[in-house]
Amino acid sequence: MSFEIQDLPDVIRVIILLNLRKGNIKKTLLKERIDKVCIGYTCVEMDELEEALNEMASEGLIDDKKGSIKLTSKGLRLGKEWQRLLLKKEPIMEIVAGLVDGSITGLVVILSAVIAELSASVAIFAAVLTLSAVAITNFSSFLLGGITEDMADFMTLQNLMNYSLSDNPDKKERYKSLILIKQLFVILDKEIHKSNVYASIIVGVTTFAAGSMPIVTYLTLTQFYPLNIILSLSIVGVVVGIFLVRYRSKKTRVNWKVTFIETLSIIIIATIASLIIGGIA
Repeated sequence: MSFEIQDLPDVIRVIILLNLRKGNIKKTLLKERIDKVCIGYTCVEMDELEEALNEMASEGLIDDKKGSIKLTSKGLRLGKEWQRLLLKKEPIMEIVAGLVDGSITGLVVILSAVIAELSASVAIFAAVLTLSAVAITNFSSFLLGGITEDMADFMTLQNLMNYSLSDNPDKKERYKSLILIKQLFVILDKEIHKSNVYASIIVGVTTFAAGSMPIVTYLTLTQFYPLNIILSLSIVGVVVGIFLVRYRSKKTRVNWKVTFIETLSIIIIATIASLIIGGIA
């Protein structure tokens, strides 16, 4: 199956891959799901669905047994890729941003408290205020920025698909394809707004969790100075060195050593810059 959407069976296959998960589904039920996408317009016929299913079966994407459809392992992988592209279901940026911003905030608060010799009450106030501000800012910026960016990407992707479909010499099929793509993106628009809300919650919670753990450790063990500093900084090291680096290395498929040096350099520079700016202010 080519990535380019060139004809009606290609559009139908994308809808099938987006709708099917693990397990079997009857062709009649699958037809009903497609009908829901193009409700109010001329929809696909059963023979057109059969054509798309036959092509998918020949490509090893589905198993067709007695009118029951099931995605193969290849089909499941391709379906996940389409879901990542169209539904933004994997919050990679949100988790990375949350871990980085939370860790930097925790470091800055702890080091500022140590350098300035802040009392426990002042340190608690500064920690809650700073961490809450960063978490809320991340939430709002990812929500608004994510929706704006995704809508722009959606418009570009839809225009590219429409352009590919416009070359189809069959006017009837071209019309159905364009209508189906239009309605599909209407549905996806609603789904992407939900995904952005979830992603924004993830980045806010991740930021607060990554920053609060070392700060709470530092503040609750103040009587065990300097053990509290060592433990709190160790927590930051674990979050950055294990969770963040491992996660980034896995997603980017880059050697963990390269990812570790890159991540550590960014966090050190950002922390020093924050301390300098805070000192000047």
